[in-house]
Formats: sequence, structure tokens, C-alpha cells
Amino acid sequence: MKFLSSQLAYLTTDPELRSNVRTLLKYVLFVALLVATYAVLFHVIKLRIEGEQHSWITGLYWTLVVMTTLGFGDIIFTSDIGRLFSIVVLMSGVVLLLVMLPFLFIRLFYAPWLEARVRQRAPREVPAGTRGHVILTEYDAVAVGLTERLRGEGIPYFVIEPDRQTAARLVGEGISVVGGDNDSTNTYRCVAAAEARMLLANCEDTANANITITAREVAPDLPIVAIVEEEESIDILQLSGATTVLPLKAHLGEYLANRVDAGRAEAHVIGSYRTLQIAELPARDTPLAGLTVRDTRLRERTGLSVVGLWERGKLKPAYAETVVQPNGVLVVAGNASQIAALDGLLKRDNGPARPVLVIGAGKVGEAASAALTRKGIAVHALDRSSEALEKMRDRAAAVFVGDAADRRVIERAGIHEAASVLLTTNDDAVNIYLAVYCRRLNPQIRIVSRVTHERNVEAIHRAGADFVLSYTTLGIEAVMSLLRGQELVLLGEGVELFSVPVPPALAGRRLADSGIGSRTGMSVIALQQGDLLSTRLTGESLLSAGSTLLLLGSLEQRRAFGDAFPGAARHRGKSG
Repeated sequence: MKFLSSQLAYLTTDPELRSNVRTLLKYVLFVALLVATYAVLFHVIKLRIEGEQHSWITGLYWTLVVMTTLGFGDIIFTSDIGRLFSIVVLMSGVVLLLVMLPFLFIRLFYAPWLEARVRQRAPREVPAGTRGHVILTEYDAVAVGLTERLRGEGIPYFVIEPDRQTAARLVGEGISVVGGDNDSTNTYRCVAAAEARMLLANCEDTANANITITAREVAPDLPIVAIVEEEESIDILQLSGATTVLPLKAHLGEYLANRVDAGRAEAHVIGSYRTLQIAELPARDTPLAGLTVRDTRLRERTGLSVVGLWERGKLKPAYAETVVQPNGVLVVAGNASQIAALDGLLKRDNGPARPVLVIGAGKVGEAASAALTRKGIAVHALDRSSEALEKMRDRAAAVFVGDAADRRVIERAGIHEAASVLLTTNDDAVNIYLAVYCRRLNPQIRIVSRVTHERNVEAIHRAGADFVLSYTTLGIEAVMSLLRGQELVLLGEGVELFSVPVPPALAGRRLADSGIGSRTGMSVIALQQGDLLSTRLTGESLLSAGSTLLLLGSLEQRRAFGDAFPGAARHRGKSG
């Protein structure tokens, strides 16, 4: 009875459904009138043509039997007119009762009712006692990857979604959703903002300011992270109450600028873990190209450890016999003085810096050009829009207006003289096309590119890009680092730094006997014992119980590590 009363209440309160029910009733009335007409015609034909008399109940009975195709055969016509009339009744019954009536019932009544039931699946508030969760104000590209990462680390989260139908769809996909407006104080009370671990304002800049102010009313001490599009919005978001403001596009440009090769042999620091620094060194134009890792003797000469080799977007383990390809990039680990020693070792091979060609004068291109200029590297900027290039004139040594796909334009911009090309347009398809084009025009050039969506990373690597970083990956890693209270260490797309306690299965073993590299593909770059961080590891290094391994690899390799060595901690730690 309770269920029936709730459904009747729904029928009487939903305006759209009431209108649909009226439409369905009109159709039923039409069918009823048609049945009555057929019953009358049955009597006329039976009485005047075939000379038989039947009751009105019999006429109604015959009409329904024929229209529903039951065909009992107890009452039949013997005349041709009667049989023709039977065919008309039969065909109209098939169309109206067996086809149209079920369709209209489903379309006008059942489907809206079912949609409403689905919409009601999205909760309006979080379960009682919820705390330590992350609140996301929009389910965008960053949120898609972030929710997956949060689930993997066991951190509860909730996405605020104002549209009921969208919220229900997300619930069906396994996303934790709370229905409500992200600019309503009641919504933040319902998501227990005061007990949350973090709120991510990932909408437009203007909406993020409103979100921040609104959430602050409910949760004065809540850490709020706001993503901004315009750098001018940073101050406004900070004044609105944001704890941390992330100008992701500016950061993306700076990270990409750190990955270019200006034709000078020098290491670029890309991350740190306590006193440990991780740097990259392009092998081209250095005496290291063509040697095996053992023959480089970098450990003996500088104290650095070669922990990996980038080759066209793939980070490969650096074994002693691994050959350093001319187009490869060495990943080394050590302290600041050791990296300085490496730069000093290669300094004599340095020539004058060659320009870097930046294609795309948007926010990412601006930030990358500014970062390169600060390093003393000449920038050649190329874009279709002369207005966009006006902002680049104080950052670039030369600007070129035109289509990068035009060979004359890109050659005039210096595709053959540049050591690297940086693709910063916000269209992934354009960047993939330009990667192919630039690789064909200059096979030796280093191609660094941005992408918006992670799904295009593999495609642009196949197109010829040497290093790729996606906007979504940067956003995800930045938020995860803030959640851990640690500095962002972004090594590359799909490659991260993990700190894992030595599992019981490896305690007391030599590193050479651990099988970490062969079984998981991860690289061990350091071993921490108490406050001592050792980077000069050899095959004889012992993995003692209670110490911590610092590993380089992907999330899949981290999972493989947990599967290969039972008892390994499942949490992931990354520190600066």
C-alpha cells in the first residue's frame, strides 16, 4: 500500500507525466469509440446481408476477439462483405492494440516514471558520520581521472551535480554523487563540508569564486583548491577564500618548457624527494650517446645513478648493458652537488643555445615561452592569430603569423634550425597532425607536446612526439600532491615516484636477487633507512626490514609490485 500510494502521489504531482497520461487517455478513448463503431457495423452486416441477429454483447465480443487476433472462430461471416470487414477490423486491431498502444504506454507513462525513479537514485546528502572526504564541484576531465585515483587510494569523495538525470547516470556508472547546486549553502551542509578533507572548485573562474565564498560560510576551515583559467583570477580566488589556487595552464607551460632540448648538454631537475633530486639529460650532442649505461661511468665520475631512459614517451629500465640511444633522454638521481658535477662534466661539449619553436600562442604557449626566456633560450613563436602573438612579443625573440601546416611558414619560423618544437595548441588533433609534420620536416628535432585528454597520449607518441603531458594528468597529480601535503613531482605521463616499505618477502635480500625490475618493470632509485637516504645502490645492496624503497614506474607496475610481493603496502607515497 505504501508503494502504491507513493506512485499515485507521483502521478498527481509531476506536470509532464500528468500531460502524458491525458494523451494516453485520449488515445484509449479513440480506440473505445472505434470498437463501438465496429460492433455496430457487425450488427448491420449480420442482420441486413447475412440475415442473422445477435445481441450487442455478441457484437462487442466479436470485435475484441478479432482486433486482438484471438480468433476463436465461433462467430464468422459467410459473405464477402463480411469477410472484407473482418480484415479491416483485424488490421486496425494489429496496428492500434498490438503496436501503438504498448508503444504509447511505454513512451508516455512507463519511460517517464522509470526515469523519475532513476533520478531519485542520486542521494541528496552524504551518509551520516561521513568525514575525511573530498568534494568535487563538477565532473569534468580532471574529475574523471581524480575519482579513479581517489578510489584506488581508499579516499572517499562526492561529486556535486545539480542535474538529476546526469546525477542518476553517474550513480549508475559507480560515481559517488550528491544532487544539489554547487552555489548553495544547503548543498555544502548536505555534503558535510565542515568534515571534508578538501573541496576542489573545478568550474569556471567566476563560478569558482562563488563556490569558494559559499563553501566558506558553511566550513570556515575547509581546505579549498581552486583551478583557474586566467592568471588574473588568482588574486580574486585567494580573496574569495581559496586555500590553494592552481593555474594549471600556466603550470603546464612551465613543465613542458623544462622538457625541451635547446642543443646544450645540461641536466634539467624535474622532481625531488627530500635531498634526492631527479633530473633528465638529453643524450643528443653528448659523448654519452651510443654508450651502454655501464660505459658512461656516471656513477664513478659524478655519484649519480642512471635510473631510466626515455625513448619516445616510454620510460625503460636502465640496466648496465642498456645502450643510450642518441634520441633518448637519461633519467638520473642524486643530490644537487652530483647533478652540478654532471653539468660540469658536459660543459665543454656545450655550444650556443639553439632556438625553440613554440607553436600556439595561448596560455600554455605564453607560460612556456616565458619560462624558456628566463633560461636564456631564444623562442620563435608561431600562431595563426596576430592578436595572440602580440602578447608573446616581449617573451619571444621572433614571432611568425601563419598556419603551421604551411611548409613555407614553418620553415621561415625555423623548424630546421630549432633544437626542439613545443606544440601548445588546445586541439589534440592539431597537435597530433603537427607532430607528424614536424617529424617529417626535421627527423632529429625533439618534439614536446601538450594534450588535453589522456586518451590521446598514445596517439601523439605514435605520431612522433618525444615527450607529452596532458592537462588532466597535471590537474590530477597536483590535487593528489596537495592531499598528501607533499610537493608535486611530475616525471611524465603515466610515470610516478612511489615510496613503499620493503615487503616481508624481500627483507634481507640483495637488490640483485629481489627481481623487482624483472617482475614489475619498476626502477629502484633509492633506499631509505631512517633518516638516511642512499642513492648509490648496487646489486649487493641489502633490503633491510623497516627500510623504504623509492621506486619509479606506472600505476600498473605499482599494482604488479603488490601482486608480486604479498604484504607490500598498498598506499602510495610521493614526497618533495
